[in-house]
Amino acid sequence: MARPQAANYDERRKDIVDAAARLFAERGFAGASIADLAKACGTSKALLYHYYPSKDDILYDVMRTHLDKLTEAAEKISELNLTAEDHLRRLIADFMSLYADAAAHQKVLLNELRGLPAQRRKKIVKQQRQLVEVIEKLFLELQPRFRRQRKFLRPATMLFFGTINFTHTWFHPDGPVTADQLAAMATDLLFEGIAGLGRAR
Repeated sequence: MARPQAANYDERRKDIVDAAARLFAERGFAGASIADLAKACGTSKALLYHYYPSKDDILYDVMRTHLDKLTEAAEKISELNLTAEDHLRRLIADFMSLYADAAAHQKVLLNELRGLPAQRRKKIVKQQRQLVEVIEKLFLELQPRFRRQRKFLRPATMLFFGTINFTHTWFHPDGPVTADQLAAMATDLLFEGIAGLGRAR
């Protein structure tokens, strides 16, 4: 007889995903076993399998739930009827805040994609590309030159993501610069170049 679903089932799954994100970020997906994860969660392997059939399923949810939050933020901002510049500024602020709050998830997303089975990897890549397309659309509005020189649009977009995506490797939320201040710096760098970084915040 199947084990009944607990009242806090979704909450427990979230706890497992968060613990897995920290463990996979520290040891790598291949370097962390189900036994390691069960220990990190303070539970048994048998109970862990009640919530997730396999380690692959957990890895997928670490990435998917993080991308879902980024996608949700992008969708909410798109409903605000902002100018392209204000839209992009708000996106940077919200993305940076999410990166700061979920550094382990971000690290796993960037480093462990090959650990997913092909079909699930395609789903994650598709979701990533949808976010890339959001930025590309804004770049086209902000810089019409990209319409004439389309080949530069994707590289410019990826340079943008390269600027913000890897902050988890060095940024400390409890350091002298807050996530909001860092987002403002990233925005100034994008719109004003190195001269814009001299502003006091």
